[in-house]
Amino acid sequence: MQVTKISLSALGGLGGQPALTELPPLSLYIHFPWCVRKCPYCDFNSHEPKSGFDEMAYVDALLRDLEFSLPEVWGRPLSSIFMGGGTPSLFSPQAMDALLAGVRARMRLQPDAEITMEANPGTFEAERFRGYREAGINRLSIGIQSFKPAHLQALGRIHDGEEARRAIDIALSHFDNVNLDLMYALPGQTLDEALADLDTALSYGVTHLSAYHLTIEPNTLFAVETPRNLPDDEVSADMQEAIEARLAAAGFEHYETSAFARPGRRARHNLNYWQFGDYIGIGAGAHGKISSHAGIVRQMRHKQPAAYLKAVAEGKPLQSSRKVTRDELPFEFMMNLLRLTEGFELRLFQERTGLPLSGIQSALTQAEAQGLIERDAVMLRPTLKGQRFLNDLLTLFLKEGDE
Repeated sequence: MQVTKISLSALGGLGGQPALTELPPLSLYIHFPWCVRKCPYCDFNSHEPKSGFDEMAYVDALLRDLEFSLPEVWGRPLSSIFMGGGTPSLFSPQAMDALLAGVRARMRLQPDAEITMEANPGTFEAERFRGYREAGINRLSIGIQSFKPAHLQALGRIHDGEEARRAIDIALSHFDNVNLDLMYALPGQTLDEALADLDTALSYGVTHLSAYHLTIEPNTLFAVETPRNLPDDEVSADMQEAIEARLAAAGFEHYETSAFARPGRRARHNLNYWQFGDYIGIGAGAHGKISSHAGIVRQMRHKQPAAYLKAVAEGKPLQSSRKVTRDELPFEFMMNLLRLTEGFELRLFQERTGLPLSGIQSALTQAEAQGLIERDAVMLRPTLKGQRFLNDLLTLFLKEGDE
């Protein structure tokens, strides 16, 4: 993987902001806000297109939105692109080809850039996915969740088990880098059923698996009416441990809280998030993080598709933009890096935040004393206890930046 580093050592910080010595890698996230049906557990920015949508009008808006960000990232190549949602696979291959051609015309992609598209079973047709591959997409992430019809129905998914299997077959006929999303601790699910889903997924020989514990998020239908037959905490913990053991035995590396990959197939785009890299976020409700000599800025686009399209047409796609303060930086950094089960090099803290490591020594000492991390002169790693009690670990880094 080619990495381009841009030095900022001569610039220093502005307005009291920390001074970054170099810029992190840069990715592009593109949000597609429409789904056939909103799932009751989903808190992502997704909407049912009851009156349809104009895909080429949205592609044009995305490219105008990207142009808005270009002055903030001049000269920086893209290491990855991720198209998420919503359901990006509702868009035609022609729309995706026009979009990616437009991105390439405006920004430089690294030669081996990872380009991922999320897809849901029920939107799979062989010809469409051949077209996606020809457009330049080289990685698929498929929202399987489960292969058992009763569990899929409980989750409000539009596909059944056979459609899930067919989708994987089509994907693997065109892509050699495929992720499957699975969920566990589902309503009425037993340990054996969770492992049966995992074994079915493993039988396809995919390169990456994500295993997510079903959580009840605010502002979802499940938050209004929570399923009554959810597995208890003990059964859920047993599922998590059994899934991790089964994947390790199958040769998968558990490199992030919910992510497992065959050697050499870790998701580069997501790793950039977890390593506190930069990313442009375009599309309705997309979030972005941009570093510069002036500090780190977080941005959010307008969420509602109609409001987003109107704002882009007026040249004002941002709903909000704010600088990350010195006090917030330690927590924001650790919130991402401590998801990595193998830990990270300590040098990254100062490199990505501009703050000295001495500013968080008190929190590190407390975390180590509580058995939540282990460290040496080079690396810091969350222990198994730290991974299980990540929220407790993260609270130690709140408001540490001003010490």
